Amino acid sequence: MVTARRGFEGRLPLASMTRLQDSLFDTQGDVRFTIEFDRDSLQIPYAELQIDADLPLECQRSLQRFLHPVRIVQRLGLIREEAEEAGLPEGYEPLLMPDDGMLHPAEMIEDELILAVPVVAVMPGTDAMERDWPVSKDEEAQANPFAALAALKHTSK
Repeated sequence: MVTARRGFEGRLPLASMTRLQDSLFDTQGDVRFTIEFDRDSLQIPYAELQIDADLPLECQRSLQRFLHPVRIVQRLGLIREEAEEAGLPEGYEPLLMPDDGMLHPAEMIEDELILAVPVVAVMPGTDAMERDWPVSKDEEAQANPFAALAALKHTSK
């Protein structure tokens, strides 16, 4: 694909991404993608991914479903050995090629989407909830795992 400078584009259903499903609220929707294979000016083979998706997530503040827009442009430097990673230019992410040389585009796209899911999903606009209903000092102390240690430190003096 690199030698032929091939490119692919298409859509994948979110329902087909089994590793990503646990992070999603539901699996409704598609992922639009483009993959271009080529060599750069230093003759380093690469695959450039462009991914466009709206991931259905659950807001951790309101517990409501919302669509989290994901726009990814990622250049993956295709390497055969881990030692080659150090030779990749800045802006390249290493992708270790399998022994048979066969890449699985759906897995590459799913990997990038897994990395794009926020650790704590928060729907835009829910910061007003925090402002209108601030966390009390008691709730904040209960959420702090070191609060009990701080209390022991003050009582031991």
